[in-house]
Amino acid sequence: MELIALLSSNEETWTQVSGLINKGEWDKVFVLGNDEAKIFEVKGKEFEFIKIDLNKRLVDLKKEILEKLKPKISGLEVALTIASGNGKEHMALCSALLSIPTGIRFTALTKNGIIYL
Repeated sequence: MELIALLSSNEETWTQVSGLINKGEWDKVFVLGNDEAKIFEVKGKEFEFIKIDLNKRLVDLKKEILEKLKPKISGLEVALTIASGNGKEHMALCSALLSIPTGIRFTALTKNGIIYL
């Protein structure tokens, strides 16, 4: 399964994303974020960073995410973490994924490991 992660400019939320990347066995990992998020790294794990403009209006942000993710998603569903970001960013990302179309399995890292919600 492919993991899709959104990174906001609040670096405190990045720990959840790095933990998911480290603990999971993902076919591919796509990390979306703005210029500030380019510094994100997970030692020993590969992922593709996709730069998006989080300052865009909701509809424009959804369109940008859709255009950049659609050619990359190969599965029928993706694991999605929205531990980082805000409501507008989450709405744009979920809407773009559903427009691909692909199913979404929300995922989180807990003290018991990775869970799907």
